Amino acid sequence: QVLLVESGGGLVQAGGSLRLSCAASGRTFSNYAMGWFRQAPGKEREFVAAVSKSGALTRYADSVKGRFTISRVNANNTMYLQIYSLKPEDTAVYYCAASLVYPPLNPTYWGQGTQVTVSS
Repeated sequence: QVLLVESGGGLVQAGGSLRLSCAASGRTFSNYAMGWFRQAPGKEREFVAAVSKSGALTRYADSVKGRFTISRVNANNTMYLQIYSLKPEDTAVYYCAASLVYPPLNPTYWGQGTQVTVSS
């Protein structure tokens, strides 16, 4: 079992920045590829970004390329999502997820989510 806990969400104005964190526990963090997903009101959950087990590989949804940066620090069992130039359409609950497979498009473990709200 992998326990994932997100933090760092909040209310921010358009154009602002946020850094989301995902703290993992329970299993060896470096054995898992990690990802961020989001779900906006009335929409399905969608893939945002992924990072490989070592951190060497990353992948992004087209809608966030150039504005979002995913990273991880295996020594700290933590993954991050740095978000720049926030837009109102980025408003969503952001979830971190873990999978033994990269990219983690069908993760095994999920966090509880953190709300990001962008005001115009």
